[in-house]
Amino acid sequence: MSTSYIKNKSLFILISFLLLAGSIKAQQYPIYSQYIFNGLILNPAYAGSHVQLSASAMYRNQWVNFDGAPKTLFFSAHTSLMDERMGLGLLINDDRIGSYSNQNIYGSYSFIIKTPKGKLAMGVQAGLNILSADYSKLNLDDPGDNSFANVSGNLKPNFGTGVYFYNKTLFAGFSVPFLLNNGFANIDIENAFNEIRSARYYYMHGGLMLPLNLDKTVKIQPSVLIRGQEGAPLNFDINTSVIFYDLLNVGVSYRNIDAVVSYIDFKLSESFHFSYSYDWTTSDILKASNGTHEFMINYRVRLRNIHDNVICPKFNDFM
Repeated sequence: MSTSYIKNKSLFILISFLLLAGSIKAQQYPIYSQYIFNGLILNPAYAGSHVQLSASAMYRNQWVNFDGAPKTLFFSAHTSLMDERMGLGLLINDDRIGSYSNQNIYGSYSFIIKTPKGKLAMGVQAGLNILSADYSKLNLDDPGDNSFANVSGNLKPNFGTGVYFYNKTLFAGFSVPFLLNNGFANIDIENAFNEIRSARYYYMHGGLMLPLNLDKTVKIQPSVLIRGQEGAPLNFDINTSVIFYDLLNVGVSYRNIDAVVSYIDFKLSESFHFSYSYDWTTSDILKASNGTHEFMINYRVRLRNIHDNVICPKFNDFM
């Protein structure tokens, strides 16, 4: 066996460990920056909180110029039903990291209770993860090595739950979107680990909407997200944005693990908003990466015979 083959193999194993969450038990779920505008990414109880039908498409290009870095396509849609007493949602994403690809499709349901102080939602989601690996994309000295056998369509079900409280002034939620530690046992990289396991995640998210002038045309929205993942250190985002006339939202986030994030949202019309964020990498990956781009477009519309008698919130209310 050649020395270059051993080096390539060792390097690949190391990169796989890093990209798959730095733990033999963890498969990394994508970290998004624009959950600020689309909380369904984090919490199934968020379904229906926009009242009208709300659909979002997102693209995330992480660690630009870093070979094999994550690229993610994401689609979500949710709406309230039954005079805002329930919400339904859908999540679809395609996440690719090096030779690995992971597709998820989840449906979510929330039961919404109206109280004098706001709305309390309890949600569940269920769906499928599909993990694949295509090692033909790698430049191997020995393509026939069984350690690099392709994996196609390794399908696993999962489910999760969450709670979410919100009104025009504050929002707060807690969720565990993936409860099962599914294993993908037929993925074997020279016995470096005997299986990849999907990690369990815990999210706590909350924030305020505070006016900065008497006319309430300028508002500040501080918020925080705490992420807990099995096999990884606790991490958090601290976010602050300023909203001008409900037309423009400009903000910044500090992510303690690896980034400072700047983001902006434009109101294009009564139905469309466009959002962009840039993650300024602060970890050692900065030496090989130009940061992370994330784009999102959101479309909201009333559905005839469903939303005609309800008041739809403004785009920036209880994100």
